[in-house]
Amino acid sequence: MRPSFSRALFSCVVVLSTFAGTARAQFAGHISSLVINARTGAVLSESDADLQRYPASLTKMMTLYMTFQALGRGSITLQDEMPVSIHASTQAPSKLGLRPGTHLSVEQAILALVTKSANDAACVLGEYLGGGDETRFAALMTYQARRLGMGHTTFRNASGLPDPDQVTTARDLSVLARALLRDFPEYYHYFGVRGFPFRRGVIPNHDPLLGVYQGADGFKTGYTDLAGHNLVSSAEQGQVRLIGVVLGAPSNESRNQTMIALLDDGFSASGQAPLPLMKRPVTYAVARRGAGHHYHMRRGVVLVTYRSHGVPRGLHHSWASRRGHHRS
Repeated sequence: MRPSFSRALFSCVVVLSTFAGTARAQFAGHISSLVINARTGAVLSESDADLQRYPASLTKMMTLYMTFQALGRGSITLQDEMPVSIHASTQAPSKLGLRPGTHLSVEQAILALVTKSANDAACVLGEYLGGGDETRFAALMTYQARRLGMGHTTFRNASGLPDPDQVTTARDLSVLARALLRDFPEYYHYFGVRGFPFRRGVIPNHDPLLGVYQGADGFKTGYTDLAGHNLVSSAEQGQVRLIGVVLGAPSNESRNQTMIALLDDGFSASGQAPLPLMKRPVTYAVARRGAGHHYHMRRGVVLVTYRSHGVPRGLHHSWASRRGHHRS
């Protein structure tokens, strides 16, 4: 079933396509950051949080927000088979290597975005939700960003591949991350999946904090030459859940260490002594609908089914019960 669009919404798309900002973002090499309390939105630390940056694959957080929104409305299902266009198949890596004329399910696309950050899968989703037009979908993404209060963000595609007009800020991304937690708790578990079985292999999650930082259970990485190394993370320790944003780091190591230090400081400021880092486990959760499925790999790595449609630990039930009041 293909999603439909109202006249009013289409008018907003036209306006946003015509008047979207043309600002050029700050290049990589200068870090912007922000840490907030996920439940209250209180800012615990910030550095150049309103400086416009290139989002890179953090763009996919909005693609996923729009996907979860369509699922909630019933205009699509997780089982929908989406066509792969020539345009989608020619997207630059990272990608699944999809062939034109084939199909990808909505759930497979979600998993490809949260693990491999696959640009071809993001484009397939964008075209499907945009009525066959990724550009229209990008305008809808910008429209949704405005409704969430992301006043300094403009989207030009579903993947985050380079476009000089595709910009955001650390503060805006914290708004988006908090909205994902608040509005779609039943889908948040996808961000914590450690691996995605596809074809004859398993694609691991790129998120560097999963299995390393105690309480970290999701969100997204992003990188391009101009954007630098970006990361949005969410972690819960004790009764405190934080969201951290790091943009423009010069390396993966710098990005990861910056995020860990910021989260540690955030937990300390919230009265929660930060827990020590963990060693990476050899057991990974793999998203696959239905209970009772277990998947095994050689070399002693066991893959177990990830529980579907679970509300993440520590999120207030009131968020789940009020999600209809927060969706746009």
